[in-house]
Amino acid sequence: MQITGALGDPDLIRLPWEVPLQDWPQRHLVDLPRGISRHVVRFARLSGKVYAIKEISERYAKREYQLLWDLARLDAPSVEPVAYVTGRENGLDAALITRHLQFSLPYRAVMSGTLRPDTLTRLLDALAVLLVRLHLNGFYWGDCSLSNTLFRRDAGAFAAYLVDAETGEMHPMISEGQRRGDIDVAHTNIFGEMLDLEAGGLLHPSIDPMDTAEDIVARYHRLWDEITQSEIIEEVDWHRVEQRIRRLNLLGFDVAEMMVRRKVGTGRLIVRPKVVDAGHHQRRLLRLTGLDVEENQARRLLNDLDGFRVAKGLRHEDEAIVAHRWLAEVFQPTVEAIPAELRGKLEPAQLFHEILDHRWYLSEGENADVGLTTAVKSYVDNVLVHKPDEKALLPDEDAQPVSGEAAQ
Repeated sequence: MQITGALGDPDLIRLPWEVPLQDWPQRHLVDLPRGISRHVVRFARLSGKVYAIKEISERYAKREYQLLWDLARLDAPSVEPVAYVTGRENGLDAALITRHLQFSLPYRAVMSGTLRPDTLTRLLDALAVLLVRLHLNGFYWGDCSLSNTLFRRDAGAFAAYLVDAETGEMHPMISEGQRRGDIDVAHTNIFGEMLDLEAGGLLHPSIDPMDTAEDIVARYHRLWDEITQSEIIEEVDWHRVEQRIRRLNLLGFDVAEMMVRRKVGTGRLIVRPKVVDAGHHQRRLLRLTGLDVEENQARRLLNDLDGFRVAKGLRHEDEAIVAHRWLAEVFQPTVEAIPAELRGKLEPAQLFHEILDHRWYLSEGENADVGLTTAVKSYVDNVLVHKPDEKALLPDEDAQPVSGEAAQ
């Protein structure tokens, strides 16, 4: 018998490899939710760590191990390969060992529970992000399904991970035919599994299998078109960066990372999307800047902060340092540029948010970034002076509203 891989736990060697996986003693195993598999899969717990073990032919064990390592090197969302076992006694199949992804559940298990509509939307978005990222890396999956995909919610972020690469293929670049074929397979598999859940009474009545499968495909195509859109920008045009973020926001995605690749005076903007939970932006902005604002305000301010990171070439700088610079160089000077007698009309975060909106519309008209200085002056002269003070809109504690409309 031979174990090949990056063994982190020597006790893996002492597992009963001479016994078929389905007959392993319970003392070596731990019960965790898993999807449907054509192979025997078990979870073993050793030294506080959990490993997923799958019996599979030697050829496919080696192949899948290598594919998972290729995906790991590309930072693709997939489970971590540990080792593969060959030469087992009694002619037993080889085995592939991967590290179990903590706090994760198969999509099939998540779909089997009661889902709120907004949670289902984020699940579908996370799956679309996974497929797009795999295809951008040149990976053809060939078997995307609810059972082969893990879902994890971590610190407000929703993410999907590939858990089975047995049918996968790695290419320098995925072809259009391969990409569309992969999505067709995903549609068929997901629809079929949801029908199976529905037949077993495990699917919430509000979820339609066909609508959900088609929704995933539609979300994938919208995101793929936006992410792969070729866009050459002159140096770093802040307005073009914000345009890209806004379009992703309208599709329901946030930007996890932005990068500009420069070449001979121009650059190509590359973005990486993510899916987040409600309140994520508030928590992140408060942690980074101390600003306690509403969720939509926080999202907009964070978009500007992330754009600042790209424009200043601070992609690899610590996030807290970037946030401090943004506060000192962008947020505070912008708020302070408002005449003192007008600052009481809106809260600082709302002022900044509206200035960004105003800058956006001015830049759209000019088809170029007009800059914050121009935007602030135009906003003050044409918008802010006509706004009533926020405090004036709030009734006195003892006053009675005249009507329901006035109370609002």
